[in-house]
Amino acid sequence: MDHHGFIHEKLDIKLLILFILSRLPAPVDRGTLDELCQQCDDGVGYFDYSDCLGELIATGHVVCEDEEYAATDKGKRDGREVENSLPYSVRARALKLIAPVEERLARAAMIRADSVTDEEGCHVKLAMSDGKGEIISLSVLCAGEEQAKTMKKTFRRSAEEIYQRIVEILCEEGK
Repeated sequence: MDHHGFIHEKLDIKLLILFILSRLPAPVDRGTLDELCQQCDDGVGYFDYSDCLGELIATGHVVCEDEEYAATDKGKRDGREVENSLPYSVRARALKLIAPVEERLARAAMIRADSVTDEEGCHVKLAMSDGKGEIISLSVLCAGEEQAKTMKKTFRRSAEEIYQRIVEILCEEGK
């Protein structure tokens, strides 16, 4: 099979996987990782890529928990030592592709939405941080699990707008 692009060897594919995972702030699902790796270089074939990912997991360079993948400390260390052997154009393209995923993961890490059901009922706990500390924390008693699910989904999607609106309401005078 003809490979177009700069990556031709399994070692290069492994380095690419470690390069990408080492730069993401949180674990990613298989589809996201597949897409990032496949788009970096035309020489990355799916079957070789799948084999390489499996081998990285087997050697302890990558961990898969809850169907999400992350580089281990060993993977980050070993990858960092040899990442310059990846062609510059591949590294540059990977960084460009990673940026929006990195931003999405960083935002998600700053937003928490959980629910707990006990003898008092169903409580939703919502919180948002700014990367330095928590800026809002809210606990709401819900009518049930379905309402809790809706609140969590809405908060995850619109946390910044909800926070801004709460601040505006709390700052209103004389109404």
